[in-house]
Amino acid sequence: MLDIPLPDFFDGLPLVWRHLIDVAISALVALGIHFSVFALLRRLTHKSENRSDNIVLRYLRLPTRWLFVAIAVGIARRGWGLSDPTVDLWHMIEGMALPLLIGWLLIAILRALREVLELHADITVENNLNARRRRTRTGILVRIGIFLIILVTVAMMLLSLPSVRSIGVSLLASAGLAGLAVGAAAQPALKNLIAGIQMAFTEPIRIEDAVVVAGEWGWIEEIRLTYIVVKVWDDRRLIVPVSKFLEEPFQNWTRTGAGLFGAIFLYLDPAADIDRLRAYFESFIEDEPLYDGRGNVLQVTDMKADAIELRILATASSSPRTFDLRCAIREKMLAFIRDEMPEAFPRTRALLGSDETPRVSMSPAEGGMPGS
Repeated sequence: MLDIPLPDFFDGLPLVWRHLIDVAISALVALGIHFSVFALLRRLTHKSENRSDNIVLRYLRLPTRWLFVAIAVGIARRGWGLSDPTVDLWHMIEGMALPLLIGWLLIAILRALREVLELHADITVENNLNARRRRTRTGILVRIGIFLIILVTVAMMLLSLPSVRSIGVSLLASAGLAGLAVGAAAQPALKNLIAGIQMAFTEPIRIEDAVVVAGEWGWIEEIRLTYIVVKVWDDRRLIVPVSKFLEEPFQNWTRTGAGLFGAIFLYLDPAADIDRLRAYFESFIEDEPLYDGRGNVLQVTDMKADAIELRILATASSSPRTFDLRCAIREKMLAFIRDEMPEAFPRTRALLGSDETPRVSMSPAEGGMPGS
């Protein structure tokens, strides 16, 4: 018990009121100690340029405050000399409060650890592969840890209740078919949970990876314990079970790096001057802000009955910049062909005349140039 002498006036109060006053004084003393400790720690962290200290203090302030109060009240309770029924009730309250506060503290520590690691894993830089790897693994492992802490905390709280403890023993003795039924019902959730643990170590995807899944192109925005949020290019969100990424094929455009080759296809007349188009492309690509300088090429990749396929490749540092680069190149090439080489658009050729000697007539095609 905290040795805090009470005035003689309190001796005439009922025992319950004296215990409540003892609890209140103990709690106030604990809050005062907690406030003083954290005020000192805040003063020390303000002198430091390390932001990690502030993050840890922010997460630990609330759970440690109530843990201080619980410890102080528990110490004060030891000198009360309670009767057996009251002692049993108090033990039950302690058995529920202490696991709850410790679980809260452990979860706060995990969340603080995750934010500190994310602080040192900046994914806004150009070469962010390692940062995305650390963020992905940290996020999944922290969520798994929080899930396990909650599971153990709830179990410890329930075991502090004698009636629940006896029910648990009887349930374990007669699990049988009920256990099989629960296992079958929980199979999808357990499957995704195990897949999430596997994903933390195999890393088929990471935060900010550019992927194509279920015919949709987007970025990995969140990796939860049982599902993944894909941010589609038009700002929609695609919710995908974790197991889908381990059991079904999908495209990961940034598996080994953020840089990508962007492909632009033009369909032109077979008589188009390819060298002139290549010279124009090379004249502006090096000055294009979105181009990262790793490589570019213009080639004829196919020939059809009425058009040739021209493929242009250029690199950019990320998937969004690659998309914008493709659009910019396509617009410039279209404008150049329209203004300087309109004869390069696909044309339709037909044989006309009723005599045996065919004559060739050329006319522009009705449609514009298709592209991709």
